[in-house]
Amino acid sequence: MSYVRNILRLAPRALPAAAQRRLLEVTGEHVDGFRDHVILSVALGTALRESEIVALNIRDVVRGSVKASELKRGIEPIRSKVQLTTFKRSPHKQAPEGEESRQRVFLPRLVRARLAKFLGWKKRAREDLRPHAALFISRFGTRLSARQLRNMFRAWQERAGFEELYTFHSLRHTALTNLYAATKDLLLVQQQARHAHATTTEIYAHVSDEDVRRAVEDMPS
Repeated sequence: MSYVRNILRLAPRALPAAAQRRLLEVTGEHVDGFRDHVILSVALGTALRESEIVALNIRDVVRGSVKASELKRGIEPIRSKVQLTTFKRSPHKQAPEGEESRQRVFLPRLVRARLAKFLGWKKRAREDLRPHAALFISRFGTRLSARQLRNMFRAWQERAGFEELYTFHSLRHTALTNLYAATKDLLLVQQQARHAHATTTEIYAHVSDEDVRRAVEDMPS
């Protein structure tokens, strides 16, 4: 019973489905929110941490170099799998074996489509598309910082009318919770989360209020 209590106590705080939809809707409705719309899509689709998102370069998500002719013809130059070079390191003095090679993240189809559209948007805005350039930049033309990312997320939550605010890290919890709900496969979630140990991933195997509601909806009474 203590094990069950610990799982329930450690259940991560994730955004409800309606809040996820609202967040993507409100950022997608505004031209000035397109960059942020793509960032939130990446976070919800990949479970990347804020530090990993702001560290992304063009070459991390693009196959080869960005070619204007391909963008015009609608050819998607986005990788299906990203090999991270910046990621959260193991806190142990000796990192688990294979930690570097384990930092691979798959990009969902919809995320790839939005990133491809984002490249065209960056080109029209005359942003740097060279391989080592930052994928997401601030309005000052510099790499977006983690602090700016957190402030952006808070501002869009307020704009979307959220009654309670979430941390940016909640998007990672939301992505992994969504993945477990869709697959019920902890090992698969562990791989996408890039956890060294399966026990770390077990917090996503919790029962939500929505799970209970669906389960009891048609109970004999």
